[in-house]
Amino acid sequence: MARVVVEVMPRAEILDPQGQAITNALPRLGFDGVAEVRQGKRFELEVDDNVDDGQLEQIAGTLLANTVIEDWKVTRLP
Repeated sequence: MARVVVEVMPRAEILDPQGQAITNALPRLGFDGVAEVRQGKRFELEVDDNVDDGQLEQIAGTLLANTVIEDWKVTRLP
């Protein structure tokens, strides 16, 4: 078995209202110096050793991410 992490983030040109809400809240809570927050999703998958990188990319692109507005990165953990 292998552990895989898929990180999904909104594309840079896509408005991120959740990230903006966090950015705006930080100074009110006394945290200064944060210019921007982008909020994404993290998925952890435990897969059989025979699941290859192509299959993982397919899983991410068809189920975990909205390919129109999000980018993703698949990482196998050691």
